[in-house]
Amino acid sequence: MDQKVKLTKRQIKEDKFTTFMLKSRSWLLESWQLLVIGVAAAALIIVATVYYTQSRASQAGEAATKYAQALQDYRNQNNQVAIMGFAQIIEDYSGDQTAEQATFLLGKLNYRIRNYDEAIRHFEMYLNKYRNNTLTRAAALAGIASCYEDQGNFVEAAEKFQQAFSEFPDGPLGGDYLNSAMRNYLEIGEVEKARADLDSIKVRFEGSELVKRAVRRFVEKNPG
Repeated sequence: MDQKVKLTKRQIKEDKFTTFMLKSRSWLLESWQLLVIGVAAAALIIVATVYYTQSRASQAGEAATKYAQALQDYRNQNNQVAIMGFAQIIEDYSGDQTAEQATFLLGKLNYRIRNYDEAIRHFEMYLNKYRNNTLTRAAALAGIASCYEDQGNFVEAAEKFQQAFSEFPDGPLGGDYLNSAMRNYLEIGEVEKARADLDSIKVRFEGSELVKRAVRRFVEKNPG
């Protein structure tokens, strides 16, 4: 009769470890290509992330430099050069904050040179695309209103000045927007709308020079 061999606990552990290693070796031999591909893919993702981050930083730096130059031209009233600079920024850096600022300033710049259609187009472009800065949105609406007023379109001007006030009623130029709306309503004989704006000015800016100017204008245009 064959005698049974009793394995010790250590031998059993060693045997399990040997079996595990053999199975692992077999799996590695069969799957090494998948491992290599996975490691390579992970490395590519890391490289791509680093490149994208550096590229974005470099792009932001370029945009800021070009914007600073265009802004300097704008301040020096090199109007056509500034227009080209801002337009290039919008085209090349559409997702950058400088493109937002360039869009608004193109509206102001075209208003400055009385190119009203282009001024309105860029102010409207700003309003359609950018929604976070209520101060600048109000200024863009007022810019459109100013274009209409200069062209004698007092109806549209009054409405846009009213919208500018509504966009940011507590803003630093809220009173001026109301006063401008009143002025244009008086031009088209909309006395009651003008009076409503005047009443708002009196309440909001009691005792200020703005109230005196508004009352004086109202009386001059509507002495009765």
